[in-house]
Amino acid sequence: MFRTTREFALALESAGELRRVTVPVSPILEIAAIADRVSKTRCYELPSPPTRAKDPRFHDRGGVALLFEKVRGSKMPVLINAFGSYRRMEVALGCHGDANLYEDGHISGGYEGLAAKIAELTKPAPPRSLGEALTMLKRFAPLLKIAPRTVRKARCQEIVYAGDSADLSILPIIKCWPLDGDFAALGYPADVNNNIPGINRSPDFQQGRYITLAHIHTIHPDDIDNPKPASHNVGMYRVQVLSKNRLAMHWHMHHDGASHWRAWKKLGKRMPVAIALGGESVLPFAATAPLPPGISELLFAGFLNREGIPMARAKTVPIRVPANSEIVIEGFVSTDAGFVNYDPRTDGPLGPGAVFEGPFGDHTGYYSMPDRYPIMEVTAITHRRNPIYPTTIVGLPPQEDYYLGKATERIFLPLLKTIVPDIEDYHLPLFGAFHNAACVQIDKTYPLHARRVMHACWGAGQMSWTKNIFVVDADANAHDALEVMRLAGQRCHPARDLEITRGPLDILDHAAPFLGAGTKLGFDCTRKIRGEQSAEIPLDDRSAPPPALSDADASVYLESVRAIANIADASLPAELARTWLFVSITKEHDADADTIADALFRIVTDAPPRYIVMLDDTVNIDNIDEALFHWCANTDAARDMRIHHDRACFDATTKSPRPAIESSSGTATNAYDWPVRAWPPVIEMSKDILDLVDQRWFEYRIEEGNHTIQ
Repeated sequence: MFRTTREFALALESAGELRRVTVPVSPILEIAAIADRVSKTRCYELPSPPTRAKDPRFHDRGGVALLFEKVRGSKMPVLINAFGSYRRMEVALGCHGDANLYEDGHISGGYEGLAAKIAELTKPAPPRSLGEALTMLKRFAPLLKIAPRTVRKARCQEIVYAGDSADLSILPIIKCWPLDGDFAALGYPADVNNNIPGINRSPDFQQGRYITLAHIHTIHPDDIDNPKPASHNVGMYRVQVLSKNRLAMHWHMHHDGASHWRAWKKLGKRMPVAIALGGESVLPFAATAPLPPGISELLFAGFLNREGIPMARAKTVPIRVPANSEIVIEGFVSTDAGFVNYDPRTDGPLGPGAVFEGPFGDHTGYYSMPDRYPIMEVTAITHRRNPIYPTTIVGLPPQEDYYLGKATERIFLPLLKTIVPDIEDYHLPLFGAFHNAACVQIDKTYPLHARRVMHACWGAGQMSWTKNIFVVDADANAHDALEVMRLAGQRCHPARDLEITRGPLDILDHAAPFLGAGTKLGFDCTRKIRGEQSAEIPLDDRSAPPPALSDADASVYLESVRAIANIADASLPAELARTWLFVSITKEHDADADTIADALFRIVTDAPPRYIVMLDDTVNIDNIDEALFHWCANTDAARDMRIHHDRACFDATTKSPRPAIESSSGTATNAYDWPVRAWPPVIEMSKDILDLVDQRWFEYRIEEGNHTIQ
């Protein structure tokens, strides 16, 4: 909705949504620590009422956007947390409707307003008269001008550094978390990347700096001579700095950029890439949008922008780039590199064209483990005069990416309904970090309807990576995660109503027994009807939930739980109708968790909790969201869940790596047959940086208003 990053920042500032930090700050951890602290605070202004209703517990988070004017080592200011609240996302996408503060063209209704416009396009009603036909023609006429258009003069090319003059050190690229880029700290050989040509071993380039908010432009080799290639893809991937003109390109195997790379690899040619930062305020969201095959991100960006995105030919690669970008990095990615799932301790030499990239503090709340990724050689850096460098951090939610993800949830509901028409609504809860959990609402009409919807979701675009799906009835609030989990405990019998299957998972799921593959778990939280009973378990009384422990009985039960050896603490939240038990445990060996589970199953009470989650003793089990977050992140149901009559117990603790143990049939047959891959640490900021930020907090003057951007 805003043509440039500068215009967007000015609009945020005039609305009180941006603060400038005018004192010098370091790009190494300090900016990230400040942004992380601010992102967890109350937002400056609430979003539109429809948006609030879809996230009743967390719609008021996000703090303010931050513009750091003096970043050590660079002349460029850094903009962070610009998309880090519902309100600011609505402003970026032009759907808040406050034309007095922003500009003409903003629609009302928040994300729901944009979703309604998409619904009009996906299911247009046929006109019944000439008048209706003319109205429809008028409604669809704006679509004629949303295609990207080529321009000769580009803001992003006001300053050009090509060849040897291209130097990434002019950019204030930040380090987000202490272990970023430090694979030796996780037990890998420190010298893996030592002999790679072009890699700078000096501290300036070995501090784990990452480009995190770029829209990355690629094309399929079949389109190399096409001035307007249909395959032009825009994605958002992290990129690690390796030297003044070398980067590591981290894309997952299912990303379109990686698909293009494999096509270039087959030809034996290096792959042209353009990394763009800033530009139209809709571009970061468009780059992350789960679009159907054949739908261009640039076309979708034009739809959101109400007009086509102006594009210009890059200076040194055969790709068009958004002309209004703040900064563009051009170059070629090596296709000599081998594939991912590489371990230097067991797999031999790294091979040409590749680097051992990572680790990186990711949106999962854990570090994503290092792996082999291709190297990009930078051929040019272009930027506008006085550019702003946009960036972001990800980590324990909520962060800036939470609001981008929630925009996807709401705006793409109409498209999801075309694939899974049974869905009434859905919610991606904060504790699920997007791919780990989804709450789905249906109007149930026949037996096992919920299971049909689970499998439909597991086959629908990016929903296919979802690990846990909770299906609730139409009269439940899918957007209240506590209500959903309460219904899971009341209506989902572990031995009757869980759907367990195997399938693809998010590449970042460290608990998956194999890279990108593991177990999915569906919770049927609907009222049960005839046809859903099993031989051993009759139908529940549909008129009332099962009995819950009284306060007195809960106290006695918790005393029994805490008396078990190696249990540090226990929590039985009343908010979940005491149907979920969270226990923090200590253990010397992974098998200790089984011993504790057996002891928990032996406790006799009138209404035991149906679901037990064992967690590390570092987890605050009194915080339901934190407990559920680590439960989702640290379990694979085939390996880590045990069902005992009417109860299920999950081992959501840290586990030691172990290989798969195959039976004579060649397949895993019990929990300990499934492998455990290298287990990452939880993200946390170093104490010295936290102390520094505490000491300087009032110096930053974030809680005061300040003057306009020049």
